[in-house]
Amino acid sequence: MRVDAEYGLINSGKFNFDTLYAEKDPREYFKYLGQLDYIIPHLAQPVFEQLIRARADFQPGPVTVLDLGSSYGVNGALMKYRLDFEALRQRYTSPDLQGLSSDELLALDRSFYAGWPRNERVRVIGLDISENAVRYAEAAGTVDRGIAANFESRDPTSEEAELLADVDIIVSTGCVGYVTSRTFERLANVARQGRPAWVASFVLRMFPFDEIAATLSKQGLVTEQFEGATFVQRRFADRQEMEATVRAVEARGLDSRGHEADGLFHADLFVSRPKEETARCPVQRLVSVVSGANKPWRVSTNVLGSFGSAARRRARADHARAVAGKAS
Repeated sequence: MRVDAEYGLINSGKFNFDTLYAEKDPREYFKYLGQLDYIIPHLAQPVFEQLIRARADFQPGPVTVLDLGSSYGVNGALMKYRLDFEALRQRYTSPDLQGLSSDELLALDRSFYAGWPRNERVRVIGLDISENAVRYAEAAGTVDRGIAANFESRDPTSEEAELLADVDIIVSTGCVGYVTSRTFERLANVARQGRPAWVASFVLRMFPFDEIAATLSKQGLVTEQFEGATFVQRRFADRQEMEATVRAVEARGLDSRGHEADGLFHADLFVSRPKEETARCPVQRLVSVVSGANKPWRVSTNVLGSFGSAARRRARADHARAVAGKAS
C-alpha cells in the first residue's frame, strides 16, 4: 500500500524510542520523554473527558475506551483517575523511586492508583505491541484490560475480539504513522453490528489521515478535523529529527512556521462519529481545547537558531523537484 511506504519514509526521520517501551516499568519513558517536554497526554486529557461525557449520554453503563499505542497506560491513568500528567511525570522521575526494582515499583503503583478517586463512567482497554508496557499497565491499574498485539499484521483472536466488541471510543495520541487503516479495519470487523466506536486521533502533521478517514467512513463515521488549533506533542530530539519533520510537513503543502520550524512536533485532532452526531453537534462545539503552544518551555526552542528557515527552503526545493520529476 502506498500509505505504508509513505509512513515508513517519514518515520525513518524520527528519533527511535523503541527501547523505552521495552522496559519493565515507566521510569525510562518519563525520564527521556520528560526531557523533551512531552505534553500531548496532558492536552488530550480534557478532549477525551468531553468525548466520554458525550458518549455516556447514549448508554446507561460505563464508556469503554480503547487506547491505541497505550504504552504504560498514561492516557488510561488520566482517564480513570483524578490525576494530571505532571503528577505522573514527577512521580516516575522522583529520585526516591529510581533505586527500586520493577517489582517494588509495581507494588507501590498498585497502592498509588488504588488510592485515587476512580472515574466510574469509564473503562479502559490498552492496546500496544509492547508486552512489557501492556502488562505493567494492567497490573498497576492504569488500564482495566490490556492487549499486547500488532493488528497491522494479524486479526484479533477470538478472545481479543470478544473484549474489543464493546469498545465505545477509540483514542490515540501518537500511534497514527505506525498504525494504518489496517488496524482500524480489523477493529471495525469485531465491533458489534450497528454500533461503531467513535474515534479520536491526535495525528502529527506530517502524516496523512485520508486513508484512515476513508476506512472509518465505510463504518458510517464522518471525520471532522478540529479547526483553529494544533496540539504540541514534544520538542525534537535533535536537529536531524527537526529537519526531517519540517521537510515532511512542507511536502504536504503545510506551513511549518510557528509550528515544527519552531522546534516542536504539532498534531491535528480528528474526531470520527456517525453522521447524525456530527450534524447535531459538530466537533467545534463538542470539545474545547488548550493547544499547549504557549507552554513555558523549560528549555528554549530557539537553540536551533535559523535552522527552521533553511529547512523550509530545502523542503520547498525538494517538493518542486519531485513535482517536476513526475511531470517528466
